[in-house]
Amino acid sequence: MRILQYIGKRVASSIVVILLITLALFLIFFLLPTNPAQLSCGKPCTPEQLQRVSAFMGTDKPWYEQMGNYVAGIFVGRTFGSGGGAVVCSTPCLGYSFRLNESVSQLILDRFPITASIAVGAAVLWLVIGVATGVWAALKRDTLIDRTLLGLSVVGVSAPSYLIGLLAVIAFSLVLQIFPSGGYVNFHDDPVGWFTHLLLPWLVLAVLSAAGYTRVTRTQMIGELSQDYIRTARSKGVPESVIVFKHALRNALLPVMTMFGLDLGGLLGGAVLTEKVFSMQGLGSLLLDSVSNLDLQVLVGATLFAAVLVIVANLIVDICYSLLDPRVALGTK
Repeated sequence: MRILQYIGKRVASSIVVILLITLALFLIFFLLPTNPAQLSCGKPCTPEQLQRVSAFMGTDKPWYEQMGNYVAGIFVGRTFGSGGGAVVCSTPCLGYSFRLNESVSQLILDRFPITASIAVGAAVLWLVIGVATGVWAALKRDTLIDRTLLGLSVVGVSAPSYLIGLLAVIAFSLVLQIFPSGGYVNFHDDPVGWFTHLLLPWLVLAVLSAAGYTRVTRTQMIGELSQDYIRTARSKGVPESVIVFKHALRNALLPVMTMFGLDLGGLLGGAVLTEKVFSMQGLGSLLLDSVSNLDLQVLVGATLFAAVLVIVANLIVDICYSLLDPRVALGTK
């Protein structure tokens, strides 16, 4: 019951945070000096034309009414204009791009599979590599293996991702011609092509991100292996593999889970640099294009979607925390 109450509180607080972020995004972007109606009016734009465009887009109303319509559109959809020329934005409506003549929700839906393919594949690799090397370094503490892994992790943490990505493209795509240089292939059209085009971005992201996981896992494992319960288990003759993987690693993974959830949520929200380096048109590219073209509807909708992904990832981590360690839900840790 205490765990269920803890989860309920975390869900409620996450909803409140999402609403506050929606309010902040709306105020930041829609109250800027830039007028969305002016951007869609065309040239020349007479005052009469601007008034008609503003009425069509709904930007002629007070800001609080605009925000109410925006939030309501997420749950019940929204219609811009009236009569035969009305534009219908189906639920969930995160806005409508009049420049691209497409709802923001549909634009996100079209781009999200690309970003998700990059993020999930890379996340699995960096989690496995980072945890495995961190445990290995902890078990080989103060040896050559430990120092080598720590040195490599420092390089991985400090190396710029775009630079490593460009070097990887030059080395493995242009010189050795092992991997494609970029682009995305739909999984349903060509599963093999999908895998080969994503393997290099996965490896680049995994190598860079795994460095931080190596350091955190090593530190946590060293701390857990020095605890009294570990010494007690060893004195009772418990096998070392059980001590390491069932007892010590389980507790050591708690902070790693927090990192993993936040990193994965952020990457799902748009791997901007990775998509740019490897010429993939995912959510990161959509955000960059919306900034370049001042497409505020897309900018707000895509940013809100990315923020929700991070919040949901954080919520899942908190729930897993409470299940793995009930002391979190009981308030004793």
